Amino acid sequence: MEQGELESVTSEEDVVAVSKMKEMQNRIKSLERILGRKTEEVEILKEAVRIAREKKLISQKPLHGVEGFE
Repeated sequence: MEQGELESVTSEEDVVAVSKMKEMQNRIKSLERILGRKTEEVEILKEAVRIAREKKLISQKPLHGVEGFE
């Protein structure tokens, strides 16, 4: 057996297949990209609300219960 295999068995940790681990890493990368895009969308929309308020296109009253729009 490989040294790493022996260590994982003796440490009583779950052993995960390399293919499963790569699949999970790819999923994480995909979710991080999606999160980045959504964060950017939120920032763009917040800026649009700020600009619209300055031009008085929408109410100047803060949106109660919505963080970042006070």
